[in-house]
Amino acid sequence: MDTNRPGPQLSRRRILKGAALAAAPYTLLPDARADARGAVDYPAAEWRPATTGNYTSSDRPEDYTIDRVIIHVTQETYPDTLAIFQNPQKKVSAHYLVRSADGHVAQCVHEADIAWHAGNWDYNTRSIGIEHEGWVDRPAYFTDALYEQSAQLTAALCAKYDIPRDREHIIGHYQVPGTDHTDPGPGWDWVRYLRLVNFA
Repeated sequence: MDTNRPGPQLSRRRILKGAALAAAPYTLLPDARADARGAVDYPAAEWRPATTGNYTSSDRPEDYTIDRVIIHVTQETYPDTLAIFQNPQKKVSAHYLVRSADGHVAQCVHEADIAWHAGNWDYNTRSIGIEHEGWVDRPAYFTDALYEQSAQLTAALCAKYDIPRDREHIIGHYQVPGTDHTDPGPGWDWVRYLRLVNFA
C-alpha cells in the first residue's frame, strides 16, 4: 500500500452527513439493554434484564405450560435486587420486581424464559415469579402502591395464561415443595391481595 499518496479530501459537511446516515438505522433499534426479543411482556414494566447466566432460555408456553404465579419478598432493597439479578455468580432471578415506595414494576426475565426463583425446577418451569421489595418481618414495605401494582400485574398474567385467580395458583414462595423460604411472610395480606387481583 502506498502511504505517500494523498487520500480523498472530505469536507466537514460530507463527514457529518455520512455519520448521520450510518447512525440512522440504530435509532430505530430497541434499547441496547434489551435482548433479541426486545420489548417487555407487561406494558407497564421497565426492562431491567437479568444476566443471561441467571435464567434458562425457553419458549414458554410452548415448551412448558404456565399455570402458577409465585409471590416472593426480596429481603433486599430494589436496587440491590436488580444488582443481584445482574450478577452471574448469584444464579438467581425473577420475571418481575415490584418497588415498595411507588409500585414501579421492572421486568428482569421474559415470560417465555425460565427464571430461577422457586428453588424447584418443576415450579420454575411452570410459573411466573414476582419479587417484591421488602423484608418478611417488615410489613411496612407492603405499601398500597406495591399491592395495587403487583395485583394488576398478577391479574394480567392470569388473564394471559388462563391461570385461575385463587390461592391454589397464586402462591407464596413458602408453598413451593422443598423450599426453606418463608416469603412473603405473615405480614403479607393474602385476602387483600386476592381481592385486588380479582377486581383488577
